[in-house]
Amino acid sequence: MNNDDFNIRWKQVEDMLTERFGKTPNMEAMLMIIGIQELNSPKKKFTKEQKQDLMHIAMCALLSRSGYFEPEGRDKDGWPHFKEMQPVPKMGLEEQERFIKEHIIDYFEEE
Repeated sequence: MNNDDFNIRWKQVEDMLTERFGKTPNMEAMLMIIGIQELNSPKKKFTKEQKQDLMHIAMCALLSRSGYFEPEGRDKDGWPHFKEMQPVPKMGLEEQERFIKEHIIDYFEEE
């Protein structure tokens, strides 16, 4: 994805989430939103540990689209679990941020 296309598509995701939630979410908030969607739970309040788990679920769900993880099922509380299929390549901070943003873009364009 070239830079212009990437920037336009990222802005569209930000605009859609801003419209939906009333403010532009940061990356952490976007991961929380994805994690909550993947959990598929109406629960409104989460503990600090559960919020970290939601972001982990989001990352696994995002990276499963590229074959790095695969869903394994849900535990007794309904939380999804994933199995690592291949290690995520080592990246610098900027490269890693773009990699995650590209997966977020794909996620929201497909959902």
